[in-house]
Order: sequence, then C-alpha cells, then structure tokens
Amino acid sequence: MSELLLIDDDQELCELLSSWLSQEGFQVRACHDGQSARRALAETSPAAVVLDVMLPDGSGLELLKQLRSDHPDLPVLMLSARGEPLDRILGLELGADDYLAKPCDPRELTARLRAVLRRSHPAAVSSQLELGDLCFSPVRGVVSIDEKELTLTVSESRLLEALLKQPGEPLDKQELAQIALGRKLTLYDRSLDMHVSNLRKKIGPHPDGRPRIVALRSRGYYYSL
Repeated sequence: MSELLLIDDDQELCELLSSWLSQEGFQVRACHDGQSARRALAETSPAAVVLDVMLPDGSGLELLKQLRSDHPDLPVLMLSARGEPLDRILGLELGADDYLAKPCDPRELTARLRAVLRRSHPAAVSSQLELGDLCFSPVRGVVSIDEKELTLTVSESRLLEALLKQPGEPLDKQELAQIALGRKLTLYDRSLDMHVSNLRKKIGPHPDGRPRIVALRSRGYYYSL
C-alpha cells in the first residue's frame, strides 16, 4: 500500500480525497499547514506528496522548494486554484512532477498519482546510460557530468532516459509527455516544456557550448550528439 502525504488547508476537501484514495488502496496522511507537513516528512517517508499552492502559514511553493532540496526524488503533485496558471508554471519550474487545478476530480487525481508512482518505480530500466561526458543512472535518478552528480526529479529522469535512448532522433511532444508525465498534453499545456527547461538548466550544455537538448518547433525534442 502506497503512503501519501496530502497537504491542504481545506479540511473538507482532505476528508473527501482521503476517503476516496483510501478506497483506491492508498494510505493517506493529511496535514493542513506547512509546519505539520514538515513534521510529518521528518517522521515518515511517503511514496508521494500532494501539495496545495496556498497554505495558511506560507506558500506551498516555498514548501516545494524545501522538498526538492531535502527529498529531490520524492514525487510531488501540486494542486492549484483555477484561474492561476502562474502558480502551476512556478510549481513546475520548482520541480513539481505534475499539477491539477482545483476543484479536482478524485478519479483524475488517482490516475495522476498512479502514473507518477509508476514512473518513480519503473519495472525495468537500463542500469546506466552513457553519452559523451554524461553518465545517467535511471535507477538512482542521478546524472553525472565530469564526476559531478545531479539528482533529477521523477519526470526529469524519465524524460532524460527517453532522450538518451534515441540520441539525435526527435521525439514528439505527446510521446515524451506520455513517457515523462504518464498522460497526454492538453491544449496550452506547457508542463512538458517546463520539465525540459528544468532539465536543461541542471545538465547544462555540451563542453563546446552546444545545447544537449534541442527543441524542434511544434514537433518535439532530441538529445544532440
């Protein structure tokens, strides 16, 4: 049974989601502010976190920053109010693996959580992928460049693995979204682009200055040789 940490100040919503997710086979621990969430994270190791943008004692985005610093490979799904696309973009920039707008359908939340958990525990992956000065361990979610190790989020790890397996070959955005996010992109959905942007910042360019990940307008991305 996967343990989830649900962080949201809306207690009624937490009860609804906890009840639904429990029926779907999850063990849910709910926290209603950042302080109690930090205590919970110190006491337990959840399989994933569902985090609201707005918390009574601070921004959920600030808590996400701390999560990414202390638990870089912990899957995090953000919740944000409708009409606030900037929050969703910021959440993805800070390393959230996915997001949902509130109010959310419990069935979609369940599907998104299962997708991110599948990606964080792949059934079979290559032990190591090497290309030039870059060495990547999909199992650990760690990329090494010139002996410097960088930890990737679940989505970044799946994205880099897909690109490294077909270097020089463009991969369609929808195909990459299915691999990295476990779902198709919707209209005006920039989540994949944000994950690519984050990954580019982490791994940097080739030693000669060329970008490692190249974008093809309206098509997709590829890892340059």
